Amino acid sequence: MDAAPRLPVDRLLDDPGTRIIVCCGAGGVGKTTTAAALGVRAAERGRKVVVLTIDPARRLAQSMGIDSLDNTPRRVKGVDGADGGELHAMMLDMKRTFDEIVEGHADAERAEAILANPFYQSLSAGFAGTQEYMAMEKLGQLRAREDWDLIVVDTPPSRSALDFLDAPKRLGSFLDGKFIRVLMAPAKVGGRAGMKFLNVGMSLMTGTLSKLMGASLLKDVQTFVAAMDTMFGGFRTRADATFRLLQAPGTAFLVVAAPEPDALREAAYFVERLAAEKMPLAGLVLNRVHVSGADQLSAERALAAAENLEEGGIVDQESGNAGLRDSAAEADATDAGAGGGGTEADANAEANAKADANADADANADVDEITAGLLRLHAERMQVIAREQRTRDRFTSLHPEVAVAEVAALPGDVHDLAGLRAIGERLAAGVPAGA
Repeated sequence: MDAAPRLPVDRLLDDPGTRIIVCCGAGGVGKTTTAAALGVRAAERGRKVVVLTIDPARRLAQSMGIDSLDNTPRRVKGVDGADGGELHAMMLDMKRTFDEIVEGHADAERAEAILANPFYQSLSAGFAGTQEYMAMEKLGQLRAREDWDLIVVDTPPSRSALDFLDAPKRLGSFLDGKFIRVLMAPAKVGGRAGMKFLNVGMSLMTGTLSKLMGASLLKDVQTFVAAMDTMFGGFRTRADATFRLLQAPGTAFLVVAAPEPDALREAAYFVERLAAEKMPLAGLVLNRVHVSGADQLSAERALAAAENLEEGGIVDQESGNAGLRDSAAEADATDAGAGGGGTEADANAEANAKADANADADANADVDEITAGLLRLHAERMQVIAREQRTRDRFTSLHPEVAVAEVAALPGDVHDLAGLRAIGERLAAGVPAGA
C-alpha cells in the first residue's frame, strides 16, 4: 500500500508562525520525551522555547541538566544557542496554578479565605479534570507573556485521549454551572433572610445533599462558593479562550503513539476528534518502532537456518560443517599413525590430534548454538516488525492524509541532552534509523 506522507518536523519547528505545539496521545507512549526532544531541537535551531511538561520522570529532568522541575520555567543549560535559541522547561503544579488564579483574581482577604477552605484544597489537589484545566490555564499564561516564541505542551496522561479536550470545559461548566449557582443562592440572600430562604425554599434539597456529602462538607462547599462568587464567570471564559487558542493558526497538534493496536486506536480517535473540533493536526509521531539492519533475511529463513544448525548440519549440506571437520581430523590422525610405524610417539601424536579435533568440534558446536540463538532472535525481531507494519497499515488506510514521523526504539532510556538530540534527529528524518 502507499506510504503515509512524511511529517516535516524541521519545517514545523522553523516556521515562526508555529507558536504552540501540543503533544497528545495515550499514556506511556513517550509524549514527554518527544516534547523535550522537540524543545531541544527547536532551541538549537534558533527558537526561544519553553516546554510545559506534566509530571515527567526524574530522569527526564536530569537529562536537561535540571535537578528538579516546578511551576516556574527554568533555563536549560547545555543547549547550543549559537543561533539565538533558548530552552526553558517547567513541570505543571496544578494546585499552585489554581492558587495563582485565586491570588490574581481576588483581593487578599478573600484569597486567603479561599485558599484555607477545605473544599477548595480538595478541589485544587485532585478534582476530576483539574489537571487538564490547569494545564490549559498555564498554557494561556505562558502565551500571554510573550517571553517565548514557541511553547511545547506535554498533555496530561489521561484514561482517554479525549479527556484532554473535554476536561477543561467540564470543570469550567461545573464551576459556573447550575449546581454552584444553587449553592450560592443562600449566601447571596445573606444573614437571617438567607437562612430563612434556605429553610423554606431549599430544605428538601439541602437535606438530601447533607446526607450525600455530610453537613460539614456542604458547609465548606457553600463557604467556598460564597468566597468564589466574583470569580466563577472567569473559569468558563478562560476555558473558552484557551479552546479557541488551540483552534487558532499557529497551534499544531502532534499525536504521539506506539506501533501497538491500543495506542494507535487511541490515536485514531484523537485524529478524528481534532478534525471534528477543527483543531490543526500536524501529524502522527510513531514512537519506539522496531527496525533491523538485516531485514533481507526473513523470519522464516532465519528459523529454518537455526533448526538446521541445532540438528548438527547446515542448510545446503547434509553432513554439515561438523561432518567435514570430523573427517579432516580423522584423516590427519590416520596419516600421523601410518607414517610413524606405531611407535609411542606416534600414539601420542594420534591422541593429541584426536583431542584437538574434539576441542575444535566442541568450540564449533558452541558457535553453532550461539548462531542458532541469534537467528531465532532475529526471527522474533522480524515478526515484531511485520506485526507493527500491519498495525501501521491499518491506521494509514483509515487516515491516509495524516503525515507520519517514525522514531526507532532506543536500547535504553534517554538520560542526557545527547539522547534528546538523537530523538530529535530521528524525528526530523521521519523514518527510523536503519529502516
